[in-house]
Amino acid sequence: MESERKKTITTTGLIVRAQSGFFTVQTADALVTCQLRGRLKQGRHLGDIAAIGDRVSISLTTDQTGMIESIEERQHALIRLDPRPRGVYQQVILANLDQVVFVFACAQPSPRMRMLDRFLVIAEKQRIPAVIVANKIDLVEQAEAENLFGHYPALGYPVIYTSARQNLGVDALRMQLTGKISALAGPSGVGKSSLLNEVQSGLGLIVREISSAMNKGRHTTNFRQLLPLQGGGYVGDTPGLKSLALWDTEPEELDGYFPEIAPLVSQCKYNNCTHKPNEVDCAVRNAVNAGSIHPERYESYVRLRAGEE
Repeated sequence: MESERKKTITTTGLIVRAQSGFFTVQTADALVTCQLRGRLKQGRHLGDIAAIGDRVSISLTTDQTGMIESIEERQHALIRLDPRPRGVYQQVILANLDQVVFVFACAQPSPRMRMLDRFLVIAEKQRIPAVIVANKIDLVEQAEAENLFGHYPALGYPVIYTSARQNLGVDALRMQLTGKISALAGPSGVGKSSLLNEVQSGLGLIVREISSAMNKGRHTTNFRQLLPLQGGGYVGDTPGLKSLALWDTEPEELDGYFPEIAPLVSQCKYNNCTHKPNEVDCAVRNAVNAGSIHPERYESYVRLRAGEE
């Protein structure tokens, strides 16, 4: 035992893959397959102890495997809440991400703006910067694309207009991803894999394979991976984000997750104003009528508040 300890060295790294209790850690020198040290699993845990994106300290043995000894405190985490008999379990989709990138198509399929707004609420609630990619701009006029997505930058959500087919906006997307840990999400058929193949050859194919594996059933749904970018940074596909719900969000909380609505709430005549069309002296409704709140965003707010998604 003593000789084994002498052969063990300690280093740090980033978890880039997690599956069935095994974690692949990228250190400065190599990829190391690790498991959690037993003491880290002791006690009651209502959330994932380790996840992709976590920065960890590992003990490295001579056979190039390791044990995770400690996990740094997370700065951000994209979390899916899973209600269980003992309480709500926090399933970490991706830890310490710098941004979440939502990819939607301008056409074929038509953009699901309600889904986008729901995703943005989730990002706001978890305090993660969000970027919107409007793909397939080759299928519509620029004016039409801007009519769909043009109001988001003023709310703090940058929009990158792209076309994988015509290689438009790819450089801007590549720059947005470089040097950052990014979660990628969006509905099926929006051209996400094709777009990533333009960003980096072969990247989209790997993401498609991961997405397919994660949707095959409970035995593979815990398979997650961060993919390295040639210019630095990582991208993680997050198909699980599509199943995220807002069941843990109280209706009145939504006010704070719409940047254009939050500052107006205190100006409503009644403290319990719901900002629905029948409210009297509602500052939010007045802003919608005045054109300072986009009607589609307001409709998303009303539907989300009513529990519709």
